[in-house]
Amino acid sequence: MQPKTPSESRTTMTDMVLPGETNPLNNLFGGELLARMDRAASIAARRHSRKITVTASVNHVAFNQSVPLGTVLTVEAAVSRAFRTSMEVYIDVWMEDRYNGERSKANEAIFTFVAVDETGRPTQVPPLNPETTLEKERFEAALRRKQLSLVLAGKMKPDQATELKALFYPPSS
Repeated sequence: MQPKTPSESRTTMTDMVLPGETNPLNNLFGGELLARMDRAASIAARRHSRKITVTASVNHVAFNQSVPLGTVLTVEAAVSRAFRTSMEVYIDVWMEDRYNGERSKANEAIFTFVAVDETGRPTQVPPLNPETTLEKERFEAALRRKQLSLVLAGKMKPDQATELKALFYPPSS
């Protein structure tokens, strides 16, 4: 399989926060934001794999800023690492200031998707070739996140998590 770049999966969804999507404080419901992030990440995973994709896990979500009613919200998603059948998708959420148009990062998340065939069985995905500094940082960190997840789930022994161990026990020179 030919490697792909994160830019080939990049998905951008822009929408406005409407009254029916807000809580009593007139801020976007967290669940509504999660749904938007899941849709954008799903499209990114499908663009990378060209397969049916399913959400395997929500690895991380940071609700750093509330998103007020009327805000123009942009959700950007791109595959940050591809494994055998799974893909980590990194999501950045941006708010646009109503008065000056400046964008600020409001939230972020990391989801994992699995590519499946028509019968629902996992299927192989292309490798990822990161290009920018940020893409390379996210690519490298994805392996540590995966190893941590596997160790916590009891699917990998801690001494096998070489990338994680390197954080705590750097090689001697």
